[in-house]
Amino acid sequence: MSDPQPDHTLLTPGPTPIHPAALRALTRPMLGHMDPEVFALNSEIQAGLRTMYGAAEGTFTALLAGTGSLGMEAGFANLVEPGDEVLVCTNGSFGARMAEMAGRYGAQVRLVTAPLGQPIDPADVAAQLDGVKMVAVVHGETSTGVLNPVPQIAELMRGSGALLTVDAVTTAGMEPFDMAGWGVDYAYTGAQKCLSAPPGLAPVAISERAFARFHARRTPTPLWYCDFEGLRDYWDRHSYHHTVPVNLHYALHAALHAALDEGLLTRQARAAQIGQAVQAALAPLGFTPFVVNPAHRLPTVLALRLPTGFDDAGVRAALRTRHISVTGGLGPTAGQIWRLGLMGETARPAPYLTLLGALEELLGERGLTTRFLDALEPALA
Repeated sequence: MSDPQPDHTLLTPGPTPIHPAALRALTRPMLGHMDPEVFALNSEIQAGLRTMYGAAEGTFTALLAGTGSLGMEAGFANLVEPGDEVLVCTNGSFGARMAEMAGRYGAQVRLVTAPLGQPIDPADVAAQLDGVKMVAVVHGETSTGVLNPVPQIAELMRGSGALLTVDAVTTAGMEPFDMAGWGVDYAYTGAQKCLSAPPGLAPVAISERAFARFHARRTPTPLWYCDFEGLRDYWDRHSYHHTVPVNLHYALHAALHAALDEGLLTRQARAAQIGQAVQAALAPLGFTPFVVNPAHRLPTVLALRLPTGFDDAGVRAALRTRHISVTGGLGPTAGQIWRLGLMGETARPAPYLTLLGALEELLGERGLTTRFLDALEPALA
């Protein structure tokens, strides 16, 4: 028998530590995917997802058996046909991924861009809406820690006839999301992000407008596995489509209801409090926010520019020997920033106390944990 593995402190922008209730749910005995108990569980999941997304009553919600990238791809596969004009907002790696996927499904892709670390300008979106069938935007750009102004973009799109697809991977489940009020037609996230469930599921929400566009398709959906009507056959009509990962459903159900019981506003405040305390602790070392305007910072992924001369790879490797995982920059920001997760179970004092204690030893700096706790004290009180 192998030795027990030491506890690992996971501070990445996904996956996040599994919620204890979700971990317990993973170990329950297996049931068949067509079992009445599983269908009852799925109905509760659907209702919980409508609450999480702020969706209208009756909005179709489901879990795709894949990660958030499958959620992204399913939207383009079902709602885009060759030749459709699709406007993609790109200010980081995941907006660029959206553009690539839309192009692979035959879309004529237009881009609205912003520099790394800055949000999309809604006026730039409004200026390019003529003839567009869909606008796609990442709510929280994980690669740079930017929060894009989805409500403002949605408001300027009203009456355009274009569908709005939103990547909510680092927002849904950790702060309020108003699908119905904003006018979002397709939203998706990943189970392993804000909900702190195991990877392998993509919770989605699909508006009636999106279903109308789907039913008006001239050609069948090229992605059979996530065909919207096939999903509805299983989730709503309880007929066989494919085998779902039952125990992952149980785990997500537990994590989802833990999030809703805690309250999305409470979770939003928790992420903000931890993030501000981490910034206060690291600022004297020369760490500065990558996103300059506080209003544009993504609350769930703290992107910090590294101090001049900081040994990014060396420090992260040394932390890894202590079973602490921190993520650096992605693509153009590699070696320039750290991206610290503040989603789900990561947005707690304990893992960041572990990180800051290790940095005190590795860097020969004192006071990091004290500054963190001092900044957190009003919230804890």
